[in-house]
Amino acid sequence: MVQKKSKAAPAKSEAVPKRRGRPRAYEPEVALGKALDLFRKTGFAATSLDELSAATGMNRPSLYGAFGDKRELYIKAYARYRADARAAMGDIFRNELPIRQRLKRIFAVALDIYLSGEQGPRGCFTVMTAASEAIADPDIRAMVLEGFAELDKAFAACFRIAKQKAELRVSADPETLAQLASATIHTIALRARAGVPRRQLEQIVNGAIEMMLRG
Repeated sequence: MVQKKSKAAPAKSEAVPKRRGRPRAYEPEVALGKALDLFRKTGFAATSLDELSAATGMNRPSLYGAFGDKRELYIKAYARYRADARAAMGDIFRNELPIRQRLKRIFAVALDIYLSGEQGPRGCFTVMTAASEAIADPDIRAMVLEGFAELDKAFAACFRIAKQKAELRVSADPETLAQLASATIHTIALRARAGVPRRQLEQIVNGAIEMMLRG
């Protein structure tokens, strides 16, 4: 009698370790940039969660998980805008050029920022939307006031150096001139958003510079 050969037991496959969690299908900084663009265009109140979801490519639970609620996302977008503006303007403020040349470069970069946008000039986030939200939100108000103070301080440093180099009159007050320069920044931001052509904005800038340097 022939004995049947027993079949060998199939070899156990090596266990593949399972991945924990679900990998993110988005890049947070890219998504924040998309939210920033949308808030800058339509403001806080007029921007819906559905629009933010469409712009970022993230559903609502993912938005909440990554950035918090709509207000938190707005504040993070505003902080990102301010960081980008500092990066764009910082070197010019620190570079000790003659005051006229330095002011022209600062205002030129500001115009580049305010006139940018695929669907038209976007102006300044602070002036166009954050200032409105600052009325009712103390955290946003603190950010806006801090931004104003930073800009005044940066301009004042420029004018103090210019005064030390005898580029300004002895009676010139760097702090007052700084506030005038900041006011010029805010003016061209508003007018840029309203569609005023760059050439006219540059005329405003040139006139403001002449007035400041006579002071």
